[in-house]
Order: sequence, then C-alpha cells, then structure tokens
Amino acid sequence: MDLTARLRVIPDFPTAGVSFKDITPLLQNPQAWQYCIDSLKEACGGLEFDLIVAPEARGFILGSTLAYALGKGFAPVRKAGKLPGPTVQGEYLLEYGSDVLEIHKDAVTPGQKVLIIDDVLATGGTIAATIDLVRKLGGIIAGVGFLIELNYLQGRDQLGDYPVVSVLCLDA
Repeated sequence: MDLTARLRVIPDFPTAGVSFKDITPLLQNPQAWQYCIDSLKEACGGLEFDLIVAPEARGFILGSTLAYALGKGFAPVRKAGKLPGPTVQGEYLLEYGSDVLEIHKDAVTPGQKVLIIDDVLATGGTIAATIDLVRKLGGIIAGVGFLIELNYLQGRDQLGDYPVVSVLCLDA
C-alpha cells in the first residue's frame, strides 16, 4: 500500500518553514490504518520488550493500538502539567522551539524493557527526551519505532545506538 499518497502535507505548520506531515488521512482509512499497525507490528517483531511508551498526541494513537495488538502494556508521555500523579520531567528541542515532557514516576519499573513509539521521527528531540525519561526511571530501551522517518532531518543521529525501525522513510 502506498502510504505516501495518503499523507497530507501542510506547509508552514506549526511555524513558517516547517512542512508538517499529517497522518490523519491514514487514520481515517480503515485499510490504511490497519496496514500501518500491521507494518509497525512486523517491524518491531524482532524486539523483546514489556511495555510501549509513547509521547502525545499521535504517538498515543499508534503506541496504544500497537500495545493492544501485541498484548503489551502502554505508558503515556505528556507535556508538563497534564499527568495527575508524581512525574519526572525532561526538556527537549523541536525543529520549531522547545517544550517539557513528563512521565509518571511509576510508569516504568527498573529493568523493564521498553519500546518507544511515535508517528514521525523529525529532528529526534521528542524521542531523545522520551528515551531520557525512560532511562531516568531505570527502564531499558529495547528499540524505537516510527510510522514515518524524515531522513533529511537526520533525527536518527540523536537517538544513540538503539534499534530504530520506521515503516515509511521520506527523503524530502
């Protein structure tokens, strides 16, 4: 299935110069959505893990659906002030600014193997911060997975030596 034909590209969003890759059309099409989850499931099939962690908001959609499909647990990473319990924080840079992410202090147990999932790997800032949060809690990163990787932004270089899987890699 040609997933690129089902992406919506929105120029200058959220700021001038950014070309936002919108996965909403993929989510709206049942066959494309199922193909996305099946492809992520296959791409992550060789990784051994106990829990999926994903940042908001589209990471929640992919991560929780994949966790369900694989029979794994799920833990959310949210922007500061959105989680109700005690949290740990990490600051990160985006291609258009900076922000703070949080995870519940009890979301990951020491030694637990974690797969991190998000929709798009751009500059790597969000996922690098998510990796740091999991590591602060004593989690072991089993791998990192994405629906889309924007190769031209070289975000993979920010993620260390962890296994990285992407369903769709875009060069422009």
